Amino acid sequence: VQLQASGGGLVQAGGSLRLSCAASGRSFSTGAMAWFRQAPGKDREFVAAISWNGASRSYGNSVKGRFTISRDNAKNTVYLQMNSLKPEDTAVYYCAADRLVYTLVVVTTPNYPYWGQGTQVTVSS
Repeated sequence: VQLQASGGGLVQAGGSLRLSCAASGRSFSTGAMAWFRQAPGKDREFVAAISWNGASRSYGNSVKGRFTISRDNAKNTVYLQMNSLKPEDTAVYYCAADRLVYTLVVVTTPNYPYWGQGTQVTVSS
């Protein structure tokens, strides 16, 4: 299974970015998918997660009301719409995926079996 994240870049504070993460692999359908981020010198932080069917979502406290996670199962892709970006959002953003399990419970800790390579998001003040 491969996860390919894209959409990072440099943006001014108050701006927006949309990250994408596409899952690929033979006969693979993902369960819950999530975004985490890691800034230099800091632990990996939970950002958002979404259940296999999109019915359940969870957000980290620092991004609630600003970020939105969504998914397109036909494309095996998860998105992270990031609005009102702040300099403290600067980090490498990683997508993660779980095996397909029919549950609305989403994991907010980095206990996912599949990870993407990360995409850099830099927010300038």
